[in-house]
Amino acid sequence: MTLINPSNDAEPTALAPDPERLDARSLRAWTERMLVDRREDDSYAVTTESGHTYRVDLPERSCSCPDHRIRGEQCKHLRRVAIEITARRVAPPGRERARCDVCGSVTFVRGDESPPHRCRRCELVPGDVVLDRETGKRLVVARVLDERADERVIEATGETVAEYERNDGYPAGDPVVEATYLSDRRGSKPSRRYAFPLSRLDRTDEQLVE
Repeated sequence: MTLINPSNDAEPTALAPDPERLDARSLRAWTERMLVDRREDDSYAVTTESGHTYRVDLPERSCSCPDHRIRGEQCKHLRRVAIEITARRVAPPGRERARCDVCGSVTFVRGDESPPHRCRRCELVPGDVVLDRETGKRLVVARVLDERADERVIEATGETVAEYERNDGYPAGDPVVEATYLSDRRGSKPSRRYAFPLSRLDRTDEQLVE
């Protein structure tokens, strides 16, 4: 797991969609340059363009700014924290930012969660239907192993999964996924399982229900 130091993104930034579709507070939340820092108590310090800093508590949906305290509005600071979390620039309460150990994208993990860590796209579970990038065929995930592709030995060949010719170019450190070809499951015989480096399999939105 590669935890991401918040200071890497510690620059005030404007994040803007189409301004014509936003109300005034949302527009300010998106377009004003703000710096959002998560504190140790899981609240957020939001520093505005004017240099003022306000405390945002997401679970309580509260902010220390006058717009929220006096007017009771969902202020631009509350909205900006939500925007930053959605953009994965800061982590939500109870989570930390990390790099997915498979694809390298930013994901959120529990602070006490043991590696390897995977984003939702790379987190396969039994029953998920995936696409073999090499053959274009669909498979069903049987299980995801704790072994890496350069550790798991294919009994039939004596090679590791990483050494297998058709797996050339995929990360040797990938977790190994055992899967069966969907076409093999139509017969009465038990389907043979094949071992793949995770990156060779492309996730679909399908899942097999027995």
